[in-house]
Amino acid sequence: MSGTRRWWLPALGLLLVVAPGCSKKTESTSTTSTTTTTSEPGMATPVSVVAVDLGRNVDAEKKVVERVDVFKPSDTIYASVVTSGSAPNARIGVKWTYEDGQVVDESEQVIAPQGSAATEFHITKPDGLPAGNYKVEVSVDGAPAQSKDFKVAAS
Repeated sequence: MSGTRRWWLPALGLLLVVAPGCSKKTESTSTTSTTTTTSEPGMATPVSVVAVDLGRNVDAEKKVVERVDVFKPSDTIYASVVTSGSAPNARIGVKWTYEDGQVVDESEQVIAPQGSAATEFHITKPDGLPAGNYKVEVSVDGAPAQSKDFKVAAS
């Protein structure tokens, strides 16, 4: 029995010395590859919608000046779609619907954002929008992103 113990002790010692060395090597390889992947310049990040703001006016940066969710029938209703991410081109689409889903208007714009960006959409009707509940639905490259409910109230 003492011969068996003598064989196990050196084997166990060798295993304890080799195993930590292997584990450190794996960790450093993993860390190196992660650092390389995240630090490459010019990599595109997915474009996502950060906010949808509604109002009666937008500024030069295409952002809503004063957020409003109740409009008059004669108002021009602006939607400022704020996105983050970067891409050589991304399609931002909006669909304006009335009450039970009746489509009032649809449009899209192709943008090439490099970080935060605002895209402006609007609707108006010369003889006024009918009073009621509305919704604007925003999509990025055809996939639903966000929506915002608003109301048109009789003057």
